[in-house]
Amino acid sequence: MSGTRSEESAVSDDYLRDLSSKIVGLWRFLGRELKIPQQTLDRIGSNNSNDVTAKCYQSLLYWRKNSANPSKQVLEDARQNMNIDTEERSADSSSDRQGDHKVHPVTEQQRLASSSEKTGMWRYLGNELHIPKSVLDNIEMRPSREAVNRCHDVLLQWEQTTSEPPRLVLEQAQQKVNEIYTGLEEKLARALKMTYKKQYDAIQPIPYIRDRLYRIDRIFVEGGVKVLVAGSWERLTSYQDILKDEPATLLRVIEGDPGYGKSTLALEFAYDWGEGVKGSPVENVRILIILRLRQLGGVQSIYQAIKWFLLSEENVKVSDIKAVIESCHSVKIILDGHDEYPDRDSKNQSDIRKIVMREMFKNLNVSLTTRYLPKHYDQSARRYKLTGFDDRARDEYIRKAVVGEAGEQAVSRVKQKLKDNPILSDLCDVPLIFVMFAHMAHEKEDFRKFKSVTEFFLYMISCFHHHLLSKMRDTNVGQIRRFENDHASLDQMAFDGLSKEHQQLSWSEEEVRRQLGDDCCEYYVILGILVKENVAANGTAPGGVEIRFYHKLFCEWYAAHHLARLLAGNWNPSVLRHSHPYDLQYMYRFACGINQDSSERLINYLRKLPGGDKFTILCLLEQTGDLKKFVNVVSDLCKKTLKISEDDNKLVQRSTLQLIETASSHSVPSSCLILDRCLPKAVTTGGNLVLNSGLHVPLSLTLETIKITGKDHSISEEMMIELLAYADKCEELKKMEFKDGCLLPLSVPAEQIPSALKERSIEVQYDRGHGLVYRFDLAEGHWMIAPRNTKRRLLLRMWHTIQVPWSSESRSLEVTMKHGDSQLEQEWCVQELNLASAAGVPTACLYLEGCVPETITAGGDLLLDSGLHVQPSSTLKTIEITGKNLDIPEEKIIGLLAYAEKCERLKKMTFKENCLLPVSVPAEQIPLSLQTRSIKVLLHTRLEGLVYYLNLIEGKWVKHGSGAAGIGGVNLYSNNQAEHEWMVRELTRASAAGIPIAQVVIAHCSAVADQSGSSLALSRSQLSLPILSTLQKLWIGDDGRRMDNTEVVGILSYTTQCAAVKELGFYHQTLPDRVQGAESTLSTLRSRNVSVAWRDSDSTRKYLNLFTGRWEAAEERDRQEQQQ
Repeated sequence: MSGTRSEESAVSDDYLRDLSSKIVGLWRFLGRELKIPQQTLDRIGSNNSNDVTAKCYQSLLYWRKNSANPSKQVLEDARQNMNIDTEERSADSSSDRQGDHKVHPVTEQQRLASSSEKTGMWRYLGNELHIPKSVLDNIEMRPSREAVNRCHDVLLQWEQTTSEPPRLVLEQAQQKVNEIYTGLEEKLARALKMTYKKQYDAIQPIPYIRDRLYRIDRIFVEGGVKVLVAGSWERLTSYQDILKDEPATLLRVIEGDPGYGKSTLALEFAYDWGEGVKGSPVENVRILIILRLRQLGGVQSIYQAIKWFLLSEENVKVSDIKAVIESCHSVKIILDGHDEYPDRDSKNQSDIRKIVMREMFKNLNVSLTTRYLPKHYDQSARRYKLTGFDDRARDEYIRKAVVGEAGEQAVSRVKQKLKDNPILSDLCDVPLIFVMFAHMAHEKEDFRKFKSVTEFFLYMISCFHHHLLSKMRDTNVGQIRRFENDHASLDQMAFDGLSKEHQQLSWSEEEVRRQLGDDCCEYYVILGILVKENVAANGTAPGGVEIRFYHKLFCEWYAAHHLARLLAGNWNPSVLRHSHPYDLQYMYRFACGINQDSSERLINYLRKLPGGDKFTILCLLEQTGDLKKFVNVVSDLCKKTLKISEDDNKLVQRSTLQLIETASSHSVPSSCLILDRCLPKAVTTGGNLVLNSGLHVPLSLTLETIKITGKDHSISEEMMIELLAYADKCEELKKMEFKDGCLLPLSVPAEQIPSALKERSIEVQYDRGHGLVYRFDLAEGHWMIAPRNTKRRLLLRMWHTIQVPWSSESRSLEVTMKHGDSQLEQEWCVQELNLASAAGVPTACLYLEGCVPETITAGGDLLLDSGLHVQPSSTLKTIEITGKNLDIPEEKIIGLLAYAEKCERLKKMTFKENCLLPVSVPAEQIPLSLQTRSIKVLLHTRLEGLVYYLNLIEGKWVKHGSGAAGIGGVNLYSNNQAEHEWMVRELTRASAAGIPIAQVVIAHCSAVADQSGSSLALSRSQLSLPILSTLQKLWIGDDGRRMDNTEVVGILSYTTQCAAVKELGFYHQTLPDRVQGAESTLSTLRSRNVSVAWRDSDSTRKYLNLFTGRWEAAEERDRQEQQQ
């Protein structure tokens, strides 16, 4: 068994995969350095015949599993040794050039090393070695072959057709290939940078203003980015951390709602690379590939896609692109817009699908941007989420890209226009919308206040048309007005595309012209709402042209017009069966705002969907007409519990808050609001709660209950006071409840609690989840156990006087104290035990996880390492102590037993998870009352699942229950000191309890008996193995160690004192040919018929002749036994 390792030295799967990609062809040599048996290497080679990387990875997995010390340092040492050998051979090779090269053929290691260099250039290497084209074509056609395998095949073919292939020829060929590669890589990188420059130099913040282009660094502002870690989204400090995260070979999935800047982020990385931005994670990348997946419908080869869409103007062959990418060890790939990829749900085996599944480019850094997770992708991918613009990002964008040098007054004007439009606050979290809002707010003096998002979008679209009209005064104004007002064909095209099971977001130019007409199509392209884009024609050529909306939000706007017309006619909800509100929320919102008279149908439809209430809120806010109908729907929604969760995006969070505010302003009662893991972090001067998402919970005059949940989240005393102040201002509030792991202060100064709150008798509860519910005493500022009935009342003097009612019908309490818990958490646990004891509340168990009391005070309290005192509990029934290899010495056991005596109802004390307990306890120090109360003290061990109980009269451990009859084989070879100590102690305990021990193997460790032979000193852990009276077999091995006669005699003497031993063995050691001066010991072994064997380094088995003291071969012993 291997011991625990620190994170720095631990060898993870990802680390091994990364190393495998670097070693490849040299995997056998690394395996030999790591002492992996040759037959194991052969087996790995045959099982993974077509994948050299897999061979390396499997061999490293074998090493990690079987090595006594699988650390990064061991791997690094092995690699250095291997590299030293390679350098020495290279030096020999250099001297060979001066002589006859034919004398020095290519070695296996040189062939494999050559295979792992510039693997994608295998065809060029074949050409330099004059291998026929037909042979190279045949190698390429072999299925499931990586470039490194093809390179290896080329060298094998060359060797087979050359009588004695000299090293010099291969080295010259490699040098030529390296020169070709360098030229190709530089050409490819230069061309890619030119392509990206054209893209990032021509950014249009407002699509209809085409004469105002920006370079991306002038307008790029970092929005929020989160990463999913152990099921929880954690904030990143910078977008650059996405590509800096280790391991580099992990697939990265970057999620973001429409307009949140996924494509802009990809372009920013392109800018960083093209301009060599210092400190960027792509600064030193050799090749950066950024592909817009919406262009790749039907394209099977990613290399062909790179040629068509990134290098169309360059004289670069597809085969050259492939060769460079397969050879370069510094490549990053960004696949932009998987949700718009036409083949995203297709089952065809395109390169894109293989990359997303990590079946291709598994050793490269690949990132994927998307609105939602692909149906099929590598489940080990690391997920990131773009969360949009916060106040800081919006301010920065206004200064950087909108007002320029106009000054702070201009900044304030734009910000004031946003404040004047609170209904747009949620929409302006979306970077795309905020960018257009900010530019229009700055440039248009007539920018007004809006009652809904629909009104704003209508205004924005009108700006598109009016700008174009002002530029086209000489054209047919009537026709322009007609296109602006009559867009039914465009509406239907958008709706039909979005309502398909697999959304269609782009159309061929011919199809758009057929549906809209040539003039209308050209008008909307000039307007900037429709965009032309080059695509692959049927996946076979780059000549096709498709038309898409400038952004999906515009597609939803026009689709909403068609949906609004459907609502006004013969409404059939089945048309929306593929249109999930999570994905098309703006289409639903716009539809309700466009046709308010018919929106009730849509709202009723939404409310029937799972979680539809939250989308109903969004749609309600688009209605500015029938107030009575609006209030009725708000009332129905507020009768249910409203919830704001950390998992909700800001838009959904804000919609719930707006509903609460709307209900309050219209005197509509709100039954309950749950704040789930989005805890308040401040209170504004106006009395609003500020959540950790930055949103404000408004004061509500109609809210009745607030519930706050959050595992492992602390609320400070100051925050608790502010929450009580907020509750005081919510006039109808009757209850505030905390639960699910919130950690609250033990008390609050009573003078800081609003007096009006005390008079209203608002109930403030705290459910710790351990079986007790606490009520906050608003008069005293302290917690007390919430009443279940009032038959029994006790007064407890602890820090203060507390009223503690309790009902016997209530559940029993369980309290868990963990090592590493905060001081406040431990104080709460102590208080719960004390309160329960005073109130007569049954306490089922006190769990001490890794925190053993430092000592026992004179008063019988447990003193924890945090300095807290745990008083004896009159209602505690069980104590359970856990902690791997947790050392609990004799004096602490005695102290725990003394504490148990003070706990009047204690029935059991249990130790689990390999606690290191003494083999026995002095019986005279065990309290006599424990014996009469029949308290059980149990020890659960990992050895065969054995359980012991402590005999409280004798102080000895005795086997408990009907578990295993004995212990099987035990290996003492761990590097971990605590693990070794635990194993020795448990063997000693088992022997003392009379439990048979079948075999003990002491491996990679010298074992030396003391002078009396009463124990064996183990060199690895500096521990001693005492006499084991129930041990049956003992084997000792120490790689290559030479033992002298005295040491052998000492071990034989130890064996004679282990009364049950029938077999003693030595292996992988050198022993003297004869044992001398041990006649009495040999006689004892002979009388007990003990077999003494020796397996030397050649695996030859010998036996000790107990008459002569000589070692004899197994055959000779067998012959003697037959004669006898």
